[in-house]
Amino acid sequence: MRRNAKVDINQPELVKQIRSLGGYVLHCHQLKNAFDILVGYNGNLYIIEIKNDAKGKLTSGEMKCKIGFEKVGVPYYTIYNIEQFIEITKQ
Repeated sequence: MRRNAKVDINQPELVKQIRSLGGYVLHCHQLKNAFDILVGYNGNLYIIEIKNDAKGKLTSGEMKCKIGFEKVGVPYYTIYNIEQFIEITKQ
């Protein structure tokens, strides 16, 4: 029996804040070894892993996913607050 994927405690609030800015959020945290959310915002897509704080480390599966996407030129962001999301969307 598969257990539900763990969701970081700040994920629901971050998703709510991203949506309030006009972002479209697709939850992906239940996919094994993948990122938490895919965000469409201002004509761009963002692959985002959410952690509770700056000390949050990627699991080995998440790291493999990050390396795979970055190898083909697709950024993989790890954030823990809305300010970080806003900053990456300015780039």
